[in-house]
Amino acid sequence: MIRRYQEKDKKVILEIWKNENIRTHKFIPKEYWENNYKVVEKILPSAEIYVYLSKGKVVGFIGINHNHIEGIFVDIHNQNKGIGTFLLNKVKEHRKKLTLCVYQKNTSAINFYQKNQFLKKEERIDPNTNEAEYVMEWERKE
Repeated sequence: MIRRYQEKDKKVILEIWKNENIRTHKFIPKEYWENNYKVVEKILPSAEIYVYLSKGKVVGFIGINHNHIEGIFVDIHNQNKGIGTFLLNKVKEHRKKLTLCVYQKNTSAINFYQKNQFLKKEERIDPNTNEAEYVMEWERKE
């Protein structure tokens, strides 16, 4: 089940965010994610967030600002079950266009987004991590 974020979800969302960033982005020091935990906690309420519940527990979420996906995160124990796709399709429902940034070294995420009709539009360096990333875009076909 997917629903809008509620304040009571904050702690579990932040833990999923931190754990999955550290696990997935081994090319970035884990201290980067730990040091940004409080920043993310502070800006969380400004994003549009949907959570995915399994057996009443939050196991994944998607954060979006306007038409830009800030991230899709699914707990390691619930990956490869279609949850990321369900969350992505939820935000696609009422939008004609979406963008996101993904690190070039995160090939599994790139493959996921390409499978979901996102195209690489730009290559750049993330100024916060000095890592190469792609700007990807999805556009509804009318």
